[in-house]
Amino acid sequence: MSRDHVQVAVVGMGEVGRGWAALCVAAGWPVAVYDHEAQALRDATAEIETRARALVTLGQATQSAVDTGMESLRIGRSLLQSCGDAAWIIEAVREDLLVKQKVLEAIESVARKARVVTSSSSGLSAKDVAGRCLRQERCLVAHPLNPVELIPLVELAPSPFTDGALVELLKGWLRALGRIPVTLNKQVPGNVANRIAAAVWREAIDLVLKGVIDVDDLDRAVSLGPALSWAAAGPHLTYHLAAGNKGLDGFLQHLLHTFENTWADLATWSKLEPEQRSKLIHAIERAYEDTVEKLRPLRDKRLAGILRSLERTRRTMATRYVQEE
Repeated sequence: MSRDHVQVAVVGMGEVGRGWAALCVAAGWPVAVYDHEAQALRDATAEIETRARALVTLGQATQSAVDTGMESLRIGRSLLQSCGDAAWIIEAVREDLLVKQKVLEAIESVARKARVVTSSSSGLSAKDVAGRCLRQERCLVAHPLNPVELIPLVELAPSPFTDGALVELLKGWLRALGRIPVTLNKQVPGNVANRIAAAVWREAIDLVLKGVIDVDDLDRAVSLGPALSWAAAGPHLTYHLAAGNKGLDGFLQHLLHTFENTWADLATWSKLEPEQRSKLIHAIERAYEDTVEKLRPLRDKRLAGILRSLERTRRTMATRYVQEE
């Protein structure tokens, strides 16, 4: 096995755990997977292979790397068998603090060789998740977005006890997997990406429930509007570029009142009532009558196309910059 390949163990075979495993397998890395639920573990192998091989079709992995990864994939029958030799252990069990604490405590007892232990938590702090561990310096949150094997962003949220050198080590591993890690300077509930997504989705839900727009048109308005701009530049750079010669100060002097009027009218509720929940579900299901099995590959194909385009642009800009230097 190449020295560039890291031995990984993934604990928890839900959607996120299978995504992590598919990503590492597609890179040709040796992966061991474990789940205390036997059925979830049995179902995992076929889905991991399907998702890893789909990356070849989407141009995100090579056939030879996936073949190597699948040959190395192991189904652990215990935490010790799965984690004993792993350098990186990825905890991906359900979002429950007590459950995660118990799992990380159990991992610590069998994984003395592990350099890094990450929790895939979307909202819990590393300090809390690793609260029962003695070696908290090797623990941190590494939060991916779905689908894990396609979306490159991974949010890193260390605890006050996390070893900074190990954070840098993990960043290198993630970059080797084609991921783009960002590091949070302080812990906030929901991390950063989920907070932004939650804010946008609340407003999207509110507009649908108020009858301002239908579900499918709302999704088009977001995906073909701000989402396109943000995919290329992010919100701050988007507005910085939009300011043009006026500069940000001139831009804000001219348009800040418009934003403030909109902010004042945005949804502020923090709970969906049962009738609102039912109305939302009905509206979404009515808009998308196709099954999830049909819609997911179409979504993934679009994602892969966007990623390829962004990567080509990034490489072109980098080459041009070097030539100008």
